[in-house]
Amino acid sequence: MQVTDAVLWTKALEGDPEAFGVLFDRHSKAVYNHCFRLTASWATAEDTTQSTFLITWRKRDQVRLVNDSLLPWLLSVATNAVRDERRSARRWLAALMRLPPERDAAVEVADLAADRVDDMRRMHTVLRAVRRLPRAEREALMLCVWSSVSYADAAAVLGITEGSVRARVSKARSRLKRLLSEVTAEGGPATSMTEEKE
Repeated sequence: MQVTDAVLWTKALEGDPEAFGVLFDRHSKAVYNHCFRLTASWATAEDTTQSTFLITWRKRDQVRLVNDSLLPWLLSVATNAVRDERRSARRWLAALMRLPPERDAAVEVADLAADRVDDMRRMHTVLRAVRRLPRAEREALMLCVWSSVSYADAAAVLGITEGSVRARVSKARSRLKRLLSEVTAEGGPATSMTEEKE
């Protein structure tokens, strides 16, 4: 029988480093996928996944498990980490644009951009549509549909009723289907990302 997150978290707080390692192994893939869906960047998803677990440990006295699961808390922290990363990236880009261009740097950027470009292009298409959703609907969609968090757990994380979560997800799906038909020329692959996983 698998040890619950609640038991592992208690052990981690008592100083057992292996317990936190098990929690990382258990949830890092879900957090990573969540971050990728928010950023459409494999590298940024990796960075923000690491940040998510570091922030969780630093704020361990504030952590709140939902139905003995750490995952809803981690996904909420990951969403905030991505927002912080975006703000930092905008500041960095603004500073970079003030520098004179260098040919070697441009070649490096081009090489990096070529890696996994198809996945990132599709994800950018979806994100353009998702960012046009109202924030409340966007958060519910990302938790319940993209990251497979239950409606009840999402309600606990978002501080609303389960019925409100269901309504937001339903509205988000309808609105997103319309938006995707407007922003994507190729259709198909992008729209499949809005389907709920069982």
